[in-house]
Amino acid sequence: MSRTELAPPDAATATAIETVFRIESARLIAGLTRLVRDVGQAEELAQDALVAALERWPVIGVPDNPGAWLMATAKHRAIDLLRRRERLERKQQELGRDLETQGAPDLEAAIDDLIGDDLLRLVFIASHPVLSTEARVALTLRLLGGLTTDEIARAFLVSEPTIAQRIVRAKRTLSAAQIPFELPPREELTARLASVLEVIYLIFNEGYSATAGDDLIRPGLCEDALRLGRILAELMPEEAEVHGLVALMEIQASRFKARLGPSGEPVLLLDQDRSRWDRLLIRRGLAALERAERLADPLGPYALQAAIAACHARAYSPDQTDWVRIAALYDALARATPSPVVELNRAVAVGMAFGAAAGLQVADELAAGGALNGYYLLPAVRADLLKKLGRTDEAAAEFANAASLTRNARERELLLRRAAECQT
Repeated sequence: MSRTELAPPDAATATAIETVFRIESARLIAGLTRLVRDVGQAEELAQDALVAALERWPVIGVPDNPGAWLMATAKHRAIDLLRRRERLERKQQELGRDLETQGAPDLEAAIDDLIGDDLLRLVFIASHPVLSTEARVALTLRLLGGLTTDEIARAFLVSEPTIAQRIVRAKRTLSAAQIPFELPPREELTARLASVLEVIYLIFNEGYSATAGDDLIRPGLCEDALRLGRILAELMPEEAEVHGLVALMEIQASRFKARLGPSGEPVLLLDQDRSRWDRLLIRRGLAALERAERLADPLGPYALQAAIAACHARAYSPDQTDWVRIAALYDALARATPSPVVELNRAVAVGMAFGAAAGLQVADELAAGGALNGYYLLPAVRADLLKKLGRTDEAAAEFANAASLTRNARERELLLRRAAECQT
């Protein structure tokens, strides 16, 4: 049957192909990047293999080892690409000749021993500090999360051309900077790892509490971040902060079912039905936290945040929460990574542990400093503390101010409702 005569895939086959590619794409791109030394070209080769699957699998059926089929197909196309290129560097010429002499069945085996290293290299390239934060997030989701530009655009509520441009610019930047396809030197590893973890957590946070739009949460983004975090934990098992981040995301994700009410409205942490928290995710998170605690003393920022989340996860009701320990953990977090947002969270913990007046004092100092001007959670926290102190008029005004600052419709509705409750 000729190329033009190939039957289009039926719905079941198309779904199978899409699922396989989503799972295998990062592995595929990682292996191809090692061959052609260009992330953009590797992604194009992977897409070519996907097109080939869409053409062939409806005829021959889904292979027993679909990932190997995709890899072999892509690597044959890589050989053709290397053969056609002019003025190849000597290393590329040798690589092309070596690949050409290998039999098709051995192509997959040739990189089996290195695939873990290849994935890890791809993680560090996609999150390279030479790129802007926005570009790192988009490229990571594209290459490692397997998301389309349309899916990334919808997740972050920006246009598809904007995401496409970010990804194209990111690839050009990496190429122009001649970023090698290798792990950073040991002396640079910690700094580079921090960039990787930041990107993964940014993706998770956008899914956990959307900055804009009509939905409070976007579970798909959280799932992608969790998958990336779990992969990284397998690739770097001795890095405490990797396990700390995974622990934090697992425990946070356990609350999904309890975070929304019947109409999609936000449910505050202390009002959530904890029987709906996912105990499996909590157990996974606590196990990851234990690994982080074994590897590091003192704990790093992600492990400290995971320890805070664990205090909530271990409490079967709000009144069982160890707020004194949470406040102490926020003290440690503030020393490890001083920031106004950490201090705002510390204000909440102090208010719960030692009374609303003590918490309000911390929040007022933040407000006076001006670092969080325009950040809706500052007036929201002050409003809650003021309400507990019986200063309801001031609380109503602060809730209304917070509502005017948030870009998320669900949070705005909640804040306006709480403002109204202060005046009844």
